This record gives sequence, C-alpha cells and structure tokens, in this order.
Amino acid sequence: MKGLIIMTNKEFAEFLLPGVKHTWQEYEEMYPERDLKEGAIVTRFAPSPTGFVHIGALLVSFIAQRFSKQTDGVFFLRIEDTDTERSIENGVQKIIRDLNDFGIEFDEGMTSDTTEKGKYGPYKQSERKDIYWAYAKKLIEEDLAYPSFATKEELDTIRETQEKSKQRIGYYGRWAKDRFIPKEEAVERIKNGEKFVIRLKSPGDFYKTIVVNDLIKGKIEMPENDIDEVIIKNDGLPTYHFAHAIDDHLMHTTHVIRGDEWVSSTNKHIQFFNVLGFKVPKYAHIAPFVKVDESTGNKRKLSKRKDPEAAVSFYHEKGVPVEAVMIYLATVANSNFEAWFDCNKDAKIEDFKFEFKKIGSSGGALFDLDKLMNISKNYLSKLTKDEIYDRVLNYSKEFDTEFYDLLVKYEDYRIQYQILLNKYEDYSKSIFNIEREQKKPRKDYATYADAKKQIWYMYDELFDKYFENYDFVKITDKEEIKNIINTYIDEYYDENDDKDTWFNKIKELSEKLGYAGNMKEYKENPDAFKGNVADVSTVIRVALTSSSMTPDLYELLRLMGKDRIKERFSKLN
Repeated sequence: MKGLIIMTNKEFAEFLLPGVKHTWQEYEEMYPERDLKEGAIVTRFAPSPTGFVHIGALLVSFIAQRFSKQTDGVFFLRIEDTDTERSIENGVQKIIRDLNDFGIEFDEGMTSDTTEKGKYGPYKQSERKDIYWAYAKKLIEEDLAYPSFATKEELDTIRETQEKSKQRIGYYGRWAKDRFIPKEEAVERIKNGEKFVIRLKSPGDFYKTIVVNDLIKGKIEMPENDIDEVIIKNDGLPTYHFAHAIDDHLMHTTHVIRGDEWVSSTNKHIQFFNVLGFKVPKYAHIAPFVKVDESTGNKRKLSKRKDPEAAVSFYHEKGVPVEAVMIYLATVANSNFEAWFDCNKDAKIEDFKFEFKKIGSSGGALFDLDKLMNISKNYLSKLTKDEIYDRVLNYSKEFDTEFYDLLVKYEDYRIQYQILLNKYEDYSKSIFNIEREQKKPRKDYATYADAKKQIWYMYDELFDKYFENYDFVKITDKEEIKNIINTYIDEYYDENDDKDTWFNKIKELSEKLGYAGNMKEYKENPDAFKGNVADVSTVIRVALTSSSMTPDLYELLRLMGKDRIKERFSKLN
C-alpha cells in the first residue's frame, strides 16, 4: 500500500504485542531443568475454576499423584483460568479444598490461601500473560503466527458455508483469509481500532497422519492439525491450547495425564510443542466414568447435571470415608489392584505400584456406586470404636448437629433428682462397639450418616422424637406382647448376667410361655408350640428399639439398663 513503511517480522511482533518484560530466551533461562533422578515423572492436575470437582477429575488427579510419588517425581497444581467468563468466585479455593478432602496434595502450585509454593510459577495462567506473549512474539517473528480480524459473524458465515458444502469445519487453508493480509495493512486496521486475535499459521497437512503412542491407549493415528488456532484472544489472554504447551514446557512436565476427552485435541497440542521447538511430553489419556441411563438402558458419561454422585462433594456430604473412595478409585485405576488389596489386608494404597498398561484403555469405567458403598462398609467395619466415634462426631458436627449434641452430651437417667451433662463418649463408643472389634465384625454402616440411622433408638431423645411404629413380625397380639416383655423384665432380667446365662433365661422364658426353647424341637413339631425362642427374642428386641433388625440384643439390653428398658416397655402397656 502506498506510503506505508515496510516492517520486519520482529517490528511487527513488537507492534502487536508491545511491552513484554522478557524475551522467550530469557524465560528459558528462568525455568531450568529439574534436578530429578532418571525416570521421575513430573505431572500436573490443571483444572479450570469453573465449578465443583468431578469424580472423574478426582480419578485423574489420583492417578497422576500416584505415578509422580512412586517415581520420586513432582505433582503440581496449575490453575487454567484464561477463560474468564466461565471462572467462578472462590473457584480455586473450592478445587483445592475438594481435592484436599480426598488426600490429593501437591508438591507445587496453588494453595488454599491463594499463595503458591514451588519455583516454576506463577501456577495460575492469568498471571503468566507476559510469558505467553513472549512466545507468541517468537512465532510472529518466525512467520508462524498472524493477526486475524474475522468477526463472529464472519466466522459463522464460514461455518455455515462449510456445513452446506459438507466440508470440514474450521479456520484453515483457503478459509483462513487473514493469514494473507500484508503486515502494513494489518497495522493500519489495528490503528483504526479493529479488534483482532493472534492465530497460529498452521504448517500442518490434514492429509498427513501423525502417530501418538499413548501410554494407556497405545498407538493412536490422527491427521495433522491444519486449523489456524487462536493463540492470543482479543482480551490479551492466551487460549488453553497455546498456554498449556508453554506451561508444560517451562514447568518440565514429562507426562500429560488427563481425561480422554482431550484425545481429539492431541494433534494440535503436539503441533504447538513442535512449532515452539519444545520436547513433546508423553501422553496418557484416561477413559471417563460412565453409567447406564435408566431411561434408555444405554451407557453415558457420568453427568454433572444428572448425577449427584458426579461431584466429589457428594461423598463428603453423605459421610463416605475418604479411604473408601480412594480404594474404589484404585480398583478403577489398575485392574489388578483389587486382587492385590484383598491379599494384603494391612497394606495401604501407597504400597501398590501402579502401571499405565493396567489402566482401562477404552469404553470408560462403569461407575458402580454399590461397589463403592460395599468397600465403604468393609472399611468402616474395621475401625475401632474410638475411630468410628471420632469420625461420626466430626461428620455430625458439620452435617447433623442434632446427633452431634447427643454424642457429646448425655442426661444420666440413673441418678434420680439430678441431671448431669457429661461427655457422652463411653456410652456411644459402647454402642458403636457392638459386634465391631472381633474377627468378623458387623457391617452396618456404609457412611458416617448411617450411624444415626442404625442406632437412633439407643438415644431416648431420638426415640421419643422419631418413633413411628413397631415391627413385631410374627407375634402381633398386644396382650401376648405385654405378657412376654413384662414377664421378662420382672422375672428374668439381670444386668449382671453374662451372655450365655442371658440366653438360657430367654429359652426358659420361652418355654414357660409356651414357645419352643430349642429350635430343633420346633422344626420337628411346630404345631406343638406357640412359636419359638427367636420369636420371643424379636418381641423383646422390637419393644426395646421398634425395629426387628438390630445388632446383638444382649448388648443392647446391657447398655440400656433396667430402668430405661422398663420405660421403653411401658410404652406398650
């Protein structure tokens, strides 16, 4: 154009992205290689602060953490927040809190108080703008990037034309018209106030194939990327695709471990590493969690919108122990973990060596909430009475203050005319310990919340408040029920009896009232009896608790004491 001064690529880059503090060469020096042993894995978890942490993201972060730890490597947290429209307030703190709740901690990166630890930061992309501009200038100087003025309307028109003519969608080849604009014309348009982005001038050929040797999925073939991707948006911030390549290079990430929704983008990511002159990291793409849709019967991805169990906060709120969730994730992460864990009862997850080749490579893992809850039951059954008490207490303090108040306070009914408020530990621990610290412990609880559901009747305040009806099963005649419980408490109950003595008395009570004290005799001649000792025990159990399904009746009676038993029985008289 007449009268315009011819600009060099370097001058053009400075005009487009002025005021960069350091050159890309200086940044290379500022982020030296890590001093780690050979084979150490450096990897990251790199979420956007856009909402809750998905259970699939927890799986990815867990796997990344394990591989870094078992190789004496580095696991860092990088916040990818360049999409400002989708970022939420306190999103970073929420992510860190959710992950910390499940034992996911980082060697470097952002911390819960929004400070950082580590020498390779900033670990928040919005604070690395100068770095991205330095490398964008490098590409402009090498004629591998250019300003693009295409408006949303123009891009929509291109897309519509491509769709109608059944061509690939995107800004590439002859469709990428702005790549042919002379520098001098671009300068004038910018001076006139036109908004622009910076795009990569892709050297890719869609009709050529690249091969990605994925550590989980194996050999993946895909076309080269020929899309002129945006690298710097019109707000000055980079796109994810551009920024993450620079960050992984400068932070010396050796392995990119991520969900397989990113597989289709791997060709463009590898292209960025190549055009920037970086070493390409190794990739490991993890299949997503799926579930069977009840309405269609088909498998679908676990959805944030449809499935409450998709959010990791769901497990915290329900009271599922962290250890159970992580054991479940470990069974998903490596196909041989479950058998190993079953054979090594005292082992920890950290003792197992994970392998990429043992991670499921396709289809996605079917999310099995029932299996997770079964793992949780097994885990909780192995805790001591002190451990389960402390955990239920801590859970209730946050999610069930009514139960929390009862766990720490108790009205001692055994002392007449005086109410003493005491720490309620001994009584509660005794309840929790029924059929617990033994070779085959009872498996009542899948969550901390289940404790209240299972033993609420042992607290008079809850019994009086929530009692609805009695489940007597076989013996339902009211007068017969009264006869059984009154005879038992008046003639047979003795708080000093051991368990064998107690059971023998229940058999004597049964026989006295016309029931079989011996199950063998009852089975041989059921018509000779009104019922059997089990039926009599059920009446006592239900009169005490309202439920026919409880832990050991002897222990319940012993803990309640005669006065409280009589009070419960009186409700039926």
